[in-house]
Amino acid sequence: MRHKYETRGIVLSRSPLGEANTFVTLLTPDLGLVRARAQGLRRPGAKLAAALATFAESEIVLLRGKEHWRIAGAVLEENWFSRIQGAGPRVKAARACGLLLRLVAGEVQEPALFSIMKGFFEALATLPEDVHDALEVLVVLYILAALGFDAERVVNGAAVFTPELVAEVMKHRSRYIRRINHGITASGL
Repeated sequence: MRHKYETRGIVLSRSPLGEANTFVTLLTPDLGLVRARAQGLRRPGAKLAAALATFAESEIVLLRGKEHWRIAGAVLEENWFSRIQGAGPRVKAARACGLLLRLVAGEVQEPALFSIMKGFFEALATLPEDVHDALEVLVVLYILAALGFDAERVVNGAAVFTPELVAEVMKHRSRYIRRINHGITASGL
């Protein structure tokens, strides 16, 4: 009998797998980055469709198979796509997710990544749009630091998106961009 893993997860991306199945990339606090198969997700009226939409935060039940993870159930907790209003902020969220997926080749168990992305989504949903560029810089720095590509600390090692820190990033943006470029170069991308 396979063991069930119950965890919270944020859907970072989805890609089709066969006629009706979908390959879902999840970021979880317990298991880290997980790629799992969701059966029948692309069929009309699929029960798990809302809980496994891109940028959805859900309670998820995972089963570990011989080769892959499989999603056995999911309940939607927060739909970040609907909370993050406007095309610009959604593009920033998608770019941050895309960078994270490019930096992580396989599955990685780094619990800090979940709190980083959740904090970023909360900040995009609540802070004014004129600071979203600084938020994007900040989330990239946090991701690079969590993966070991940036040795400097942003603030006390914690992933926070306070207005004071965002103002600091806006003030010294070019310095932070240099750090990001150095980190991405170190990653080999």
